[in-house]
Amino acid sequence: MTTASIKETTNIGVSKPRVDVREKVTGAAIFTDDIQFGAGLLYARVKRSPYPHAIIKRIDTSKAKALPGVKVVVTGEDFPHRTGLYLKDRYIFARDRVRFVGEPVAGVAAISEEIAQKATDLIEVEYEVLPGVHDPVYGASPEAPLLHPDLGNYEVPNFIFPVPNTNISNHFKVRKGDVDAAWSQCAAIVEHTFRVPHVQHVPIEPHVAIAQVDGEGNITLWASSQSPFAQRNLIAKSLNMPESKIRVIAPLIGGGFGSKAGITMEAIPVAIAMKAKGHPVKFRLTREEEFFTNFVRQGLVAKIKVGCDKDGRLLAIQNEMYWDGGGYTDYGVNITRAGGYSGSGPFDCPNVKVDSMCVYTNHPVGGAYRGFGMSEVHTGIVQAMHMLSEKIGMDFAEFLKLNVVQEGDKILTGMTMHKTGIKECIDKVTQAVNWGIKEPPSAPNKRRGKGLAVMWKAPAMPPNAGSSALVKLNEDASVTVLIGGQEIGQGSFTAMAQIAAESLGVPFESVKVKGPIDTQYSPYEWQTVASRLTWSMGNAVRNAALDARKKIIDMVAEAWGEKPEDLDIKDGYVISYKTEESISLKDIVVYGIPKPDYSGWVGGPIVGSGNFMPTYVTGLDKETGQGERAVVHYTTGAQAVDLEVDLDTGQITILKAASAFDVGKAINPDLVKSQIEGGFVQGMSSAIFEEMKLVNGVMQNPSFVDYRIATTADIPKVIEAYIVEAPQDDGPWGARGVGEHPMVPTIACLANAIYDATGVRVSNPPLSAEKIYLALLDAGVVK
Repeated sequence: MTTASIKETTNIGVSKPRVDVREKVTGAAIFTDDIQFGAGLLYARVKRSPYPHAIIKRIDTSKAKALPGVKVVVTGEDFPHRTGLYLKDRYIFARDRVRFVGEPVAGVAAISEEIAQKATDLIEVEYEVLPGVHDPVYGASPEAPLLHPDLGNYEVPNFIFPVPNTNISNHFKVRKGDVDAAWSQCAAIVEHTFRVPHVQHVPIEPHVAIAQVDGEGNITLWASSQSPFAQRNLIAKSLNMPESKIRVIAPLIGGGFGSKAGITMEAIPVAIAMKAKGHPVKFRLTREEEFFTNFVRQGLVAKIKVGCDKDGRLLAIQNEMYWDGGGYTDYGVNITRAGGYSGSGPFDCPNVKVDSMCVYTNHPVGGAYRGFGMSEVHTGIVQAMHMLSEKIGMDFAEFLKLNVVQEGDKILTGMTMHKTGIKECIDKVTQAVNWGIKEPPSAPNKRRGKGLAVMWKAPAMPPNAGSSALVKLNEDASVTVLIGGQEIGQGSFTAMAQIAAESLGVPFESVKVKGPIDTQYSPYEWQTVASRLTWSMGNAVRNAALDARKKIIDMVAEAWGEKPEDLDIKDGYVISYKTEESISLKDIVVYGIPKPDYSGWVGGPIVGSGNFMPTYVTGLDKETGQGERAVVHYTTGAQAVDLEVDLDTGQITILKAASAFDVGKAINPDLVKSQIEGGFVQGMSSAIFEEMKLVNGVMQNPSFVDYRIATTADIPKVIEAYIVEAPQDDGPWGARGVGEHPMVPTIACLANAIYDATGVRVSNPPLSAEKIYLALLDAGVVK
């Protein structure tokens, strides 16, 4: 332990806020913030830790408080309650120690961002620097420093299994069959360790939130959020106040990818606003802060061992995963759980052993990221299967079709697999890239290869995550749909409008889904995560529309003296199959229908309500991971690529990509194909370019200068998207989600293709030109 105390008075590694030209109105000294929130708007900045692990010895805020223009200064002493979605392990501001670089230590609100930043620079913090943990395998060992001594006392749900007196905040186990006994029966065995780095979501719009507390203590939060209802709940818990005192308004957001799920920076302006009642307080992350002070995708170390018989049939899978959860794992513990119950990949195997461990480290905090751990899991398990098929001398496509899970199989948790079209997905993508045909490269210095990968992913959520919806009809027969799920560019509002129109019997053009999401008025929705909205919220919207439809038909049946079963609604008209009469929905859905001779009225304003919550997900045994129903369902798919590797540079060029996913039923095929195409591009970006370079807990590349993401110039000229439809029994018309899945198999798919092209296995992303070239050099392929 380092015993010397260090006094720190600057925000090391965090850029100062810049004036946002988007907020200025050209030619006038007017800002949009002032227009909406008035001249009383305050701006927040945060004092952050420059150390990955240290005890806070002393905080002196006196100089900051004395600075003209400063209105509020707060520290962790002002907010003693912990918060967290699945594990309550963190404070809004650090209280006793800091556990990652960039952790909030104090907050300031002032009349401008510049003054607020200057005030944070004046805050003096004295630290006692402690040894850090920068590798999850080491972090899980008894030799590692203990980062959360109180882990055993943290509040968790009954499906998260922390290990007290260790750095393991969740240890999810699966034990199916007898893995140890199976190895001796295997004709071929592959063992390999895979490492997947941290990556950042990099949404176009950084995190921003504005909070205001009125004179009665009611809180309103405007936030760029995927989870307004979850945020309301978590903020209420952290401030020890009822949810009814908190209102969250979430307009359309400029990209999320999981980074705006749960709660991160949004609690900070709320906490500061509590001390500045009446003043709205705005807090916006700089791009540099966005990189490492908020959620990131967790790193993973996976030690995988797989074996099969002489015919290629899988006999054993062992997967030991160490998730780099960062300084706090309030969301990361559920990623670890999802990795555990999906840890075999989409393969049918009689003997499976999985240990999925979420490990505290002194790295940035891991949170939800598109795919929710599945890209990382499949990076290793699918490459290991490719290695195994080669070792047994079997074509990989045939190996996959022999071993992928099918309807009726008992998967690793004991759950019976539902209907799936994964074999059809394999066939579609292999046909698209001419699998099995060795095609020539475009130049002598290039090598050409093809890769293939499969995937599965279940919605990672609590067993009782619910959805609700309202369908309201207006005088002109237009329909207003109210929901609590967010539109983050995936087309959820469009899909919900389609579901409402089809269920109700009205033209799609007459249906409008209204935003922004507002917890005071919008129906409840758990979160916009887990690729679950089409399925879960779609069911709620369908039920609400059917409720409204029933009310309309019952009203007309009473007015006409007919049976409801003889009536229908088509294109905005109620029609009678018995009398062939019809009546427009206009006016009657609000004012009702007069009885004969106007002796009274039937009906009244039509509002349909609906909800949906799965009731069948069961608990899993803590020691074996076995249970009747681990998840609601799995979406499955396959991906193939045809690429070239330049031997002079290591650069890869993707000539063609093909993806196929079983979505149950495509509510909107164009949106589904867009998700498939966009998911491949994001998967390709994380596979080839992206990596948070962390050295002793400090990110070395927190800008777009050094952190590369894919651009339009990198996108393959040909991306083919295929839709497979094996209906889900409880989805609207059989639909399942597909938002995250298209990027899940991409890393493994590209790595397999690079191997096919060069004969050299580059197993760990990023699969950069430099890494590939050096691997070719080491293997003697190039000199």
